Amino acid sequence: MQYAFRCCRLNKLSKKQKKKLFCVTAVFILLLLFRNEWFVLVYVCACVFLYYPDSSQNDSLSDQEDHRPGFSMPSISSFDSQDADAPTEASSKFSMYNSVSQKLMAKMGFREGEGLGKFGQGRKEIVEASTQRGRRGLGLTLQGFQGELNVDCFLLPSAVEKVDWFPECTTENPDADELRDWMTLGPRKLKIDDETEFCTEDLLHTLLRCKSVFDDLEGEEMRRARTRSNPYETIRGGIFLNRAAMKMANIDHCFDHMFTNPKDSQGKPLTKDREGELLYFGDVCAGPGGFSEYVLWKRRWHAKGFGMTLKGPCDFKLEDFFAAPSELFEPYYGEGGVDGDGDITRPENVTAFRNFVLENTERRGLHFLMADGGFSVEGQENIQEILSKQLLLCQFLTALSTLRTGGHFVCKTFDLFTPFSVGLVYLLYLCFDRISLFKPVTSRPANSERYIVCRGLKPGSDAVREYMFRINLKLNQLRNTDTDVTDVVPLSLIKEDTDFYQFMVNSNESLCVVQIKALAKIHAFVVDPTLSEPMQADIRKECLKLWGVPDKARVTPASSDPKSKFYELIKNSDVESFQCKLTPLNSSTLDKLRHILDHRCIVGGGEQIFLLALGKSQKYTWDGKMPVRWRKLENFKLELPRDTLLSVEIVQELKGEGKAQRRINAVHVMDALIINGTDVRDQHFNQRIQMAEKFVKAVAKPSRPDMNPIRVKEVYRLEEMEKIFVRLEMKVTKSSGGVPRLSYTGRDDRHFLPTGLYIIKTVNEPWTMAYSKNSKMKFFFNKITKESTYEMPPNSAAPFHICHSERLFWAWVDGVIVHDSQTRVDPEKLSKDDVLSFIHQNYQP
Repeated sequence: MQYAFRCCRLNKLSKKQKKKLFCVTAVFILLLLFRNEWFVLVYVCACVFLYYPDSSQNDSLSDQEDHRPGFSMPSISSFDSQDADAPTEASSKFSMYNSVSQKLMAKMGFREGEGLGKFGQGRKEIVEASTQRGRRGLGLTLQGFQGELNVDCFLLPSAVEKVDWFPECTTENPDADELRDWMTLGPRKLKIDDETEFCTEDLLHTLLRCKSVFDDLEGEEMRRARTRSNPYETIRGGIFLNRAAMKMANIDHCFDHMFTNPKDSQGKPLTKDREGELLYFGDVCAGPGGFSEYVLWKRRWHAKGFGMTLKGPCDFKLEDFFAAPSELFEPYYGEGGVDGDGDITRPENVTAFRNFVLENTERRGLHFLMADGGFSVEGQENIQEILSKQLLLCQFLTALSTLRTGGHFVCKTFDLFTPFSVGLVYLLYLCFDRISLFKPVTSRPANSERYIVCRGLKPGSDAVREYMFRINLKLNQLRNTDTDVTDVVPLSLIKEDTDFYQFMVNSNESLCVVQIKALAKIHAFVVDPTLSEPMQADIRKECLKLWGVPDKARVTPASSDPKSKFYELIKNSDVESFQCKLTPLNSSTLDKLRHILDHRCIVGGGEQIFLLALGKSQKYTWDGKMPVRWRKLENFKLELPRDTLLSVEIVQELKGEGKAQRRINAVHVMDALIINGTDVRDQHFNQRIQMAEKFVKAVAKPSRPDMNPIRVKEVYRLEEMEKIFVRLEMKVTKSSGGVPRLSYTGRDDRHFLPTGLYIIKTVNEPWTMAYSKNSKMKFFFNKITKESTYEMPPNSAAPFHICHSERLFWAWVDGVIVHDSQTRVDPEKLSKDDVLSFIHQNYQP
């Protein structure tokens, strides 16, 4: 029995043998149970039966071994004989391998001309060295990479670019009746290879074939070749957020800074840094905001931006504006404001954005609008123009909806082969003084990207705007159907305007040639990985110098503590001049106001302090007392650009009366010292206030009611003090216990409880101002030299430290009568009648 089990253990049993063993074992157990004397004989027979395998199975195994090519293990003697005969039997193909390698292969069953594997199914040829790149499959051959794209010459890089304008349009803007019949519907199409109205068939097909060559190429390999082949590639984003910002710098330079320094038809700037009007601009479909970062870097606090883009991963990333103050930019997402979705194809969003812009630009509109819309069309690059047609339309519509007369527009487009796209360009051609199709060097030459630049919006473009609005409604209505808007301007009408038509064809064909050559260059760089563009570094330096952009790396702004920043901003100024105490206005100091025209007055509502902004929500205050201790302004939602120093009051504003009355803390600016790094302390007080008003307009966020407001104090001439008393009234506040209290109502219908009147001297000694009764004009008079002039002398403006140190404060405390309803009089204190009487005595125009 032990012998039988040993036999079973030593022999590897097949499934059939295991079944037999199971049956025999079962019979054996039954025999034991019934104590049959024949059990020993049966058991021995079973063991013999199991020990010797089936003849059929044995035959099949031997057949397999006989017919298996090159896999049978040779005996030692046969191995020795193979070793002896190896040099003569080995072909020249394998002679490169040494004898040890050949022995090892032979040991594993290799025979020349036969494959490895149990059935000889392995490959018979040696695996060649791989030519695979990236993630290509082994042996993949890319059609078109065998010489079809060869081009004799590549473009020579240059930093100088030429701008070509369309011929000036002499056609009048169409009216609503004429536009009504222009829109044409047709079957939806998803191919572009038959669009040959505005480009020759050969060029179009060559371009599409060149693009298709790269469809099977691994992305990383394509990007590397593109990077090496483009001489302008290393310009990148520079100090800015991304490449888009540098594109805007490139375009702005090539078009004579018509965006950051717009001019009228006579060449005079429309905005000036020293004047009150901001440069208003818009940025749509442009997240994360590179275009806006460039404009704000160029104009800083003299510009105000409004933006709309899709919410989500493509939203504006204002926190990444390292080169420019993002606090001057206000995103608005259409219907719902900050809670909207920013989808520009929704008509209600376009309307809401238009209304928001007009409300915050005094109903005048933007100086210019930028649009940089695009989305991924991976695998469908050849029909990108068709897929993005509605996006292009809505960007054009937004421009006509938000620009002021004379405003400018720049928008990214792609291929312009279809009648729909060319029709949209034609509509802009009708609405603007001049338009241009321009591909900047910062736009990669191998892609279809180009920019339409429009200068000077003509008056009377409302009919075209409303027509575009209707087209968008129709596109939304036809979405997910087989019908589409195919034409927005009759093709015959476009061809009749031969100047426009010929320029459009020439532009398309010239850009096609540039793109084909660039694709061919990438092809050459893919084929030969050793190729490189030697001029990248030189071209980068040349371009940045030409565009006025520093050749520096992008770095996060350095953080600093408020005290160090304060001393850095005021430079070598005397800190003690900041702590000058107020001079109270009373009967003994009233004579200081004898030169009435030298003074301005401001209604106070709290303690005058200094506010230091270090960017975003970093705000610190100092009461002007020594030692210098800056305290963070807590629980106050307000974003101000870094390096800003203001003289302010924190005032509790009230709106409404009774139970519906609302309170909110606001910053009231009394004077400006440094605005976003610009030192204005030596400017005239009036100019400083004007700059402060401009700055406050730029940082205001009307769409954010959750933020604390910032306003500039209303400034009055001393001789016009009576206007202040007209704004005073008695109102009941929540904390007054039902007793009316003196209140001052500002320009925006908000009121606060006044504490008194600041009187500020704005003319520097020895100059003073007087009034000439003969000429009925004000003039400056030098008390030492007796010189007089109508023009303001350069040294006559009192700088900040003079205005601050010589302030007078008329406290409106109990016993001071400034309103007719007040009855209690303190004879030792000045009242309204006393001050007005003094003013009238010393100033009689």
